[in-house]
Amino acid sequence: MATAAEAEAMRHAVALAAHGLGHTSPNPVVGCVILDAHGRTVGEGWHQRAGGPHAEVHALRAAGERARGGTALVTLEPCNHTGRTGPCAQALIDAGVARVRYAVADPTAEARGGAATLAAAGIDVAAGPLTDEAEAVNEAWLTSMRRGRPFVLWKYAATLDGRSAAADGTSRWITSAASRADVHRLRAEADAVVVGSGTLRADDPHLAVRDRDGATQPLRVVVDTRATITPGARVLDDAAPTLIAVAEDADTGHLPGVETVRLPRSADAEGLDIGALLTALHHRGVRSVLLEGGPTLAGAFLAAGAVDKVVGYLAPVLLGAGPAALADAGITTIAQALRLEAADVTRLGPDLRVTAVPAATLAEEN
Repeated sequence: MATAAEAEAMRHAVALAAHGLGHTSPNPVVGCVILDAHGRTVGEGWHQRAGGPHAEVHALRAAGERARGGTALVTLEPCNHTGRTGPCAQALIDAGVARVRYAVADPTAEARGGAATLAAAGIDVAAGPLTDEAEAVNEAWLTSMRRGRPFVLWKYAATLDGRSAAADGTSRWITSAASRADVHRLRAEADAVVVGSGTLRADDPHLAVRDRDGATQPLRVVVDTRATITPGARVLDDAAPTLIAVAEDADTGHLPGVETVRLPRSADAEGLDIGALLTALHHRGVRSVLLEGGPTLAGAFLAAGAVDKVVGYLAPVLLGAGPAALADAGITTIAQALRLEAADVTRLGPDLRVTAVPAATLAEEN
């Protein structure tokens, strides 16, 4: 059973972990707080970048000798392997901590086992508290490790009557500046931003993060089955890395120097195989995807069962005509409807931001 001081320290560790969002891939975000033998905070830290010291190491360095006989609160089970850095379980043992509480068990075969190593060294180690909160801050990495593909967040903007653009195709700007700024936060937290060729032709998006100090630019991915992108597209500038996903038989001769990945077509041959795309991204170390594609690509991801969270920005605007925010997702009857659970509703300027997750995902977690 965690003490009140330990629970509060773990809550702070979760907040610390969030500082690493968008910077640590392919590693998880982790926070750590060290309490001395009297329950006072003497060190804290978070995993700041892949290849750098882990959260426990930062916290132990800050605590120094005051960690001896104390307690470490960590959002993820301390790692048990040597990669670009040493095992955190051994670092905690060497520091002389007496107790370790971790919120979430490490799901990876490579790194798990830290709790057993700590226990074997005589340290009082146990899971908890605040498992749900620690799961939430690390949902992208945990989903990626458990499912073998990147976590996918589908973001869209629409009017109250569900239109993503007017009848003439214009869509700038449906939502407010506050909503658009929030999208840059989502981009900054993602490893990759994905759009389709339709969005590219209609909007010529840039897809790089703006106005976020210290942001790591995500990989810009264009799903362009027939390689129709032109060399002058804004997404091909040097503001951020770019990958064009094309069919195996696509002609890319007009794209010298542009990185491409060739993928099989989907079963209906209308686009690329979404599972193959996500597998290719996962192999590149991408653990989280922000899907900003239009209604067709969104429908393909949903039909493939590859959407883990939805964030909709709803503007108090009516159009009455124009494309819907979502196209064919393989749903033909109300019984097949993808049911979502609203996780959050927040007002951003005049708009509403609705965050929801598939009900099936909640059932799996419970």
